Amino acid sequence: MKICFYALREFDELEFCEEFREKYGIDYVYSTEYPDANNMNLSKGCDAISCTPCDMSAKVLESFHELGVKYILCRSIGYDHVDLKRARELGMKVDTVSYTPTGVADYAIMLMLASVRRLAHILKRAEIQDYSLKNKLGRDFSFCTVGILGTGRIGETVVKHLSGFGCEILAYDLYEKDSVKKFAQYVSLDEIFARSDILSLHMNANPENYHIINRDSISKMKDGAYVINTARGKLVDSEALIEGIESGKLAGAALDVLEFENGLYYYNRMGEVMVNPKLAILRSFPNVIITPHTAFYTREDVGAMVEGNFRSLYDFETGRKISGFESIA
Repeated sequence: MKICFYALREFDELEFCEEFREKYGIDYVYSTEYPDANNMNLSKGCDAISCTPCDMSAKVLESFHELGVKYILCRSIGYDHVDLKRARELGMKVDTVSYTPTGVADYAIMLMLASVRRLAHILKRAEIQDYSLKNKLGRDFSFCTVGILGTGRIGETVVKHLSGFGCEILAYDLYEKDSVKKFAQYVSLDEIFARSDILSLHMNANPENYHIINRDSISKMKDGAYVINTARGKLVDSEALIEGIESGKLAGAALDVLEFENGLYYYNRMGEVMVNPKLAILRSFPNVIITPHTAFYTREDVGAMVEGNFRSLYDFETGRKISGFESIA
């Protein structure tokens, strides 16, 4: 059994590959680059490829299939970058990873606190030794109403951890959980927009949720609300968000993910012209926090992602479901 890792980070993921090669008896090769025509042949002789979110369109899948690759293993929870329909047609199985929800959940809460206390703006001004108080007035987080859109593993953990702050917590999900109801009140989508001082997104990216934050939903929100997104960039219409902030309807936003981030995040783009104009605009706002898709980035979660791919291949090839997760395609 053998995996070809793409976009492998030598400074953190490589040591885990070495560890799990020994544990599972699975060999691997890797490239530090995303898959393209120049490095696809590296996967020849491999049962699976491992990738972070990148171009896994029909044409790319077909090229890997021709090289004998049977499995597409995502080092991410999300899989919206993979053409699942074409993968099924080719007989290629697709799997994702799972990791503890606490890292992302706590990061989301950190962004909530930083937003309402205007921390990014305060830190930037402190760097130039401006220690005045003007335009730094924040809000007391404990008096805020926080709306959680999506109560899967991460959203539920956010709710549980928020319960210690004294906030009123609202939740929205098509599938309600009794465990969430202990700490939060489930309400309709319109009600969560209307009542929340802070909206935190924890939904999958699918056609039904595409641009769930848009001009219409922003118009229904409380004046002075904040939008927090640590889930998927496609959930937020960036243009509508910019308009909401420029008009003063929204007090700010904290975005760990963004539309069209592929090919930008995880690269060093210092000194280059910004190729994502909406990101350039959002970065210019003093009341917007931008982080480059790092909510997941803890040692524990990175290790779990790498091990998840080794486990998936072991499961597929041996028929033993030691990981406990079914493939998605």
